Amino acid sequence: MLPDSRNQLSAGLVAGILMLSAGSVVPVTAKEAPNDFTAIARQKIPAVVAVTTRQFIEDQTTSRNFFSPFDSRELGEVQPQVREALGSGFVINADGYIVTNNHVVADASEIHVVFTDKETSCARLVGRDPATDIAVLKVDPRPDMTATVWGDSDAVQPGAWTIAIGSPFGLGGTVTVGVLSARSRDIQAGPYDDFLQTDASINQGNSGGPLFNTRGEVIGVNTAIVSQSGGSIGIGFAVPSRTARTVVDQLIRTGRIERGFIGVRLQEITPVIAEALGMPGSKGALIASVDPGSPAEQAGIRSGDVITRFNDKDIRSAHDLTLAVTNQKPGTKVTLTSNRGGSTQEVALTIGQRNDDEIRTSAVAPVPESGDRLGLSLSPIPEEARPQLGLQPDSTGVFVQEVAPDSPAADNGLQQGDVIVSANDQNVTQPSDVEEQWTKSRQQNRPLLLRINRQGQFLFVAVARS
Repeated sequence: MLPDSRNQLSAGLVAGILMLSAGSVVPVTAKEAPNDFTAIARQKIPAVVAVTTRQFIEDQTTSRNFFSPFDSRELGEVQPQVREALGSGFVINADGYIVTNNHVVADASEIHVVFTDKETSCARLVGRDPATDIAVLKVDPRPDMTATVWGDSDAVQPGAWTIAIGSPFGLGGTVTVGVLSARSRDIQAGPYDDFLQTDASINQGNSGGPLFNTRGEVIGVNTAIVSQSGGSIGIGFAVPSRTARTVVDQLIRTGRIERGFIGVRLQEITPVIAEALGMPGSKGALIASVDPGSPAEQAGIRSGDVITRFNDKDIRSAHDLTLAVTNQKPGTKVTLTSNRGGSTQEVALTIGQRNDDEIRTSAVAPVPESGDRLGLSLSPIPEEARPQLGLQPDSTGVFVQEVAPDSPAADNGLQQGDVIVSANDQNVTQPSDVEEQWTKSRQQNRPLLLRINRQGQFLFVAVARS
C-alpha cells in the first residue's frame, strides 16, 4: 500500500464508507461495524486468573563456591533448583474449579492462582489430560466468585469474532480480539488434535486462558501459537469447548479420562495404496491391523478394510476416525461403513475403553524427529497392496509410507513405496525394528544397512547420519 493510499483509506473510514474495487460506494451499516467488547471484558475478566507454578529440581553441585569461604556446601551436595512457569486459567463454577493447560501445571511442585484483585490462592491439581493439554485445578471458593459459561464451539464459523483474555507475559487481565480463522486444525501436537485457529493475539502466558464468543461464552482453551520469535504473529490455537468440556467434566467426576477404543491400527491412504486397492480417491482410514479380541475383531473388521463413515459422519482420514472413536463413551453402540475389495458394507460394534498408556490409533511410526532422525514414516505392509508392490503373500518387512525431505533416508535414496526387508542383517516385521537398529547404528557410529524390496527388485542401501 502506498503512503498516500493509507491516508485515503483513513479518510474513507472516517466518512463511514467502504470503497470497493469496482468503484462503487456501499454504506457501512450498524450490523457490519465491529461490536464493542467492553461489556464482555468487564463481565469476564474477574473469572480469568493467572496461574503460577514452581517446580523444585535437584541439581548436583560439581564444585565448591570458592567466592564464599564460609559456604558449608561440600562437593556433590544436592542443591535444589527452582523452575517457575506462568500461564492463565478460568473459573468454571462457584465451587472453585479452574481450567488451564496441562503443560502449564505438569510436574509442578506448587500451583497458585492470582485473581484480578491481586489476591493469590493455593491451588490443588484435580486431574490433567496430556493428550488434550487440559488440566483442572481447585481453590477454596471465594465470596461471589465470578464464573464462566461454556459455549458451543461447533456453532462458531470462520470469520466470527473471538475474544481472548489472559496473562500474556504476566500482564493479567489482557483482552485481545480477532476472528475465528479456521476449525479442526491438526498441528501434529497429539493424536486428538482438533484445534480452533484464531488471529486474536495470543502470547506466552496466555496458555490455558479462555477464548470467548460475542455472547461471552467459552468456546475454546488457548493452548498454542505458531511463532519463531515467541511473540504473536496472528496464528493461535485453542482446544474447542466440545472437547475441553468433556475432559473437564470427567476429570472433576473421576480424576481420569475414559476414551473410546475399537482395537485397530490405522494408516493414511497414499495415492499408490489407493491405486493398489482400486479406490477412486484417498479418502478414508485404512485398517493396517486388528488387535486380537478387540471390538473391531469381534465385529468382523479385517486388515485392508477402508473405513469411510462412522455413524453418520464421513471419514476422510485416519485422524478423523481416531477422533470419532475416542470421543465416544465406552459401551456406546456405533455403525461403521467400510470398503472391502470394492464392496461396501456396514458393521455394528460396541466401543471399548482405551488405555492411553498404549495408544494404538496409528500404524505410522516415525523414527524420532530429533537431530539424529532417520526421516522415515513406516507402517506394516498393506495386504491389499502386495501385488502392486511386487510382493509375495508370505513376504515380510515394513512399508515406507513417507520420506522426509533433507533427511538421511532421503539423502541415501530411500523412496516412498519401498519395503524394508532387513536392517543390519536382521529381519524386520514392524516399524520399531527399524528404529531399534537405527539407534544401535548411531550408538556404534556406523551406517545403517537396509535391504530394500523396490517393486520386486532387491537392493542394499546404507544410511549414514547427516
